[in-house]
Amino acid sequence: MATPEPVSRTPRLVIVMPAYNAARTLERTYADIPHDLVERIILVDDVSGDETVEIARQLGLHVIIHSQNRGYGGNQKTCYDAALEAGAEIVVMLHPDYQYDATRIPALIAPIADGTHDLVLGSRFLGDPLAGGMPRWKYVSNRFLTIVENAAFGLHLSEYHTGLRAYSRELLETVPYDRNSDDFVFDQELIAQVVATGMRRRIGEVAVPTRYFEEASSVGFRRSVVYGLSTLRVVARYMLHRLRIRLSPKLAARRRRD
Repeated sequence: MATPEPVSRTPRLVIVMPAYNAARTLERTYADIPHDLVERIILVDDVSGDETVEIARQLGLHVIIHSQNRGYGGNQKTCYDAALEAGAEIVVMLHPDYQYDATRIPALIAPIADGTHDLVLGSRFLGDPLAGGMPRWKYVSNRFLTIVENAAFGLHLSEYHTGLRAYSRELLETVPYDRNSDDFVFDQELIAQVVATGMRRRIGEVAVPTRYFEEASSVGFRRSVVYGLSTLRVVARYMLHRLRIRLSPKLAARRRRD
């Protein structure tokens, strides 16, 4: 008699939502999530001035409330700490602003579940973001920064600046994300850490449609300029570290506990 094939186990998936004034879009975002795959949804509220917390609790989300605003990066640090503590094997970071199609989560996590990747980005630029309403100035600035980052990191990604990402537990336990900025550039610092710690070939991306509309959160032109300059500083720091001109503690892997 043939030995039966082992039944594959679904990895423990935790979705985290870094939230700030997301009351108008949270329910729609939640409705698109494939709940049969999800172990837990964690929303971290960064002192919203609307009903984000009340709606999240009505939806049955696990809610963590910051006592003071910690910024986008600071919010994500809490998200990932909580997800790891909850036993997550895969963590999906999803903006609760309904800009990103959460029905794509199964495709996003598949390369991590099969062991081929540790970071998968939901890319708007594998499709047509302008058709989804992305302002042209954002399109141009995103393309410019992506070209610069690809050249520095030795990658061929279509986009780095997305609000839908999936991480393996191993990655989050390896990179010292707690050392990163509390601002929007946190995401780019984390990718630089992944590349610096030798996991560059474990990064992938899948196409994700985007939606721009009045209720969705959006960073204005002035903040985008600051973000762009901060991203270029991340690239410069990485290059100095790679050339061993100035080593950065941010780009060193965590020490594993025995």
